[in-house]
Amino acid sequence: MKVELDHERCQGHGRCYVLASTVFESDDDGYGFAVSEDIAPDDEDAARKGAGNCPEDAITLIES
Repeated sequence: MKVELDHERCQGHGRCYVLASTVFESDDDGYGFAVSEDIAPDDEDAARKGAGNCPEDAITLIES
């Protein structure tokens, strides 16, 4: 699985990195970013949870 985060749509709500801290982190301004473009199999559920809770739909998950 791969993750893409649209930085123009992200409003910095922080749900992604609060709910899926192994997949997403916060930058200095509070906006989320993916730790890695490639998601480890053990982190796929967390990635889905973080992406599914983004109110801006700024996160796209690409199944392998």
